[in-house]
Amino acid sequence: MNYTNPANIAVIACPGGEVFADEVIAHLKKLYRHNSDRMAADIARRYSLNVNKVIEQICFINEITYPGSRRYSGKSKNPCLKIKSSVKFSRFPNGEVKAEILESIRGKDVYIFQDIENHCPVCFSGSERGKVLTLNDHLMTLFVTIDAAQHAGAQRITLVIPTYPYSRQHKVKGREGLTASRIGKMFESLGVSHVITLDIHSRDIVNSFNKMRLENLHASYQIIRAVIDMDGILDDDFVVVSPDTGAVDRNKFYASALKKPLALLYKERDYSKISKSASENNISQIRLLGNVKDKTVFMADDMLGTGGTLLKGMKILKENGARKIICAISLPLFSGDAVACFDEAYREGLFYRIIGTNAVYHEDLLKFDYREGLFYRIIGTNAVYHEDLLKFDWYIKVNISGLFANVISRLHQNSSVSSLLDNRGIINRLLAGVKEPAAQHELPFQQNEGE
Repeated sequence: MNYTNPANIAVIACPGGEVFADEVIAHLKKLYRHNSDRMAADIARRYSLNVNKVIEQICFINEITYPGSRRYSGKSKNPCLKIKSSVKFSRFPNGEVKAEILESIRGKDVYIFQDIENHCPVCFSGSERGKVLTLNDHLMTLFVTIDAAQHAGAQRITLVIPTYPYSRQHKVKGREGLTASRIGKMFESLGVSHVITLDIHSRDIVNSFNKMRLENLHASYQIIRAVIDMDGILDDDFVVVSPDTGAVDRNKFYASALKKPLALLYKERDYSKISKSASENNISQIRLLGNVKDKTVFMADDMLGTGGTLLKGMKILKENGARKIICAISLPLFSGDAVACFDEAYREGLFYRIIGTNAVYHEDLLKFDYREGLFYRIIGTNAVYHEDLLKFDWYIKVNISGLFANVISRLHQNSSVSSLLDNRGIINRLLAGVKEPAAQHELPFQQNEGE
């Protein structure tokens, strides 16, 4: 496997995931340039050669072996790596979508990016007006893109989808389908070999796959860095609280990493009711197991829908004497009137901070002014575009595109991804006060032996 030239890699960005794909590609280029420079320096040192001559020879060999995979600008020895493939997406008046790949990807390792929760307008070929797509629209666009890649002769197809579709439909309680499992089997039937996602709702989903691999990433390192940046917050009387039994493992990880006690909110649900909004949900009773009196509470969950569950949990914690409440949400969907309900809750002093990734686009959040107290700080990743949010003082950008780029690079090289999926080592060094390189997950890791 060639570590210095991504000749056999191709990235296809669906309309909903194009911006995130571009940011990940930028990190991929840095990775390959770094690998090339490191290899050249190692060879030059080993054989007592001039490093510039070695770089020139590596570029020459790559150009001969993989013609057209690199483009040179003038006399520069640093090539402009071509990773993204051109695709034409068309949408017909009846709603049908077509993906047409405009260049050869035969025999390539293809990575298809899509954000199924992106509800900002996206443009298709031949149309200047943006179209707001539903989750099912994005999913169908993904299906036709996979099919196009298969017919174009892709050697291997990997999906990069920060939000796994229908992940909350992972278990059966009556006459209902296992839709999360069915989606995975549909991906498999289309020839997908890997799925890269962020903090999947249930690990049970993986058990439904026959051969397809799922790489479940999480932003725990970035979230913990954000918590540390809140001056003195970890010096307080601090407790980690799991918002429900399903999130125990996730919050146990944070409690173990931060070396703090763990408590639990136990919820009883009335499944004859459907959660319609933050105020109308199916939770009948919540009980607290543990002590939060006069403590700073940290809760982590994978997904926030209407937000009613979280708001009820916050009220119980406040009634039990919690001083500050910090919530970390990997996929903050904010469905229905959730934004308005959380705005009101903040005005009432119900919570202190919300740490959320921007794996989901929130156009409605831009309508609120931080001076009126929507949130004190929102810390998000760049899995989906949030340029306008950076203009506000209360928004702190947490970048996870480097993490995705590292995983893609390692999968492309058939290398181990263990140190990226289990990042307790760098978290421990971070908490011990060891200064990590800037944006640790944006830099290459040493290759590990074994999986």
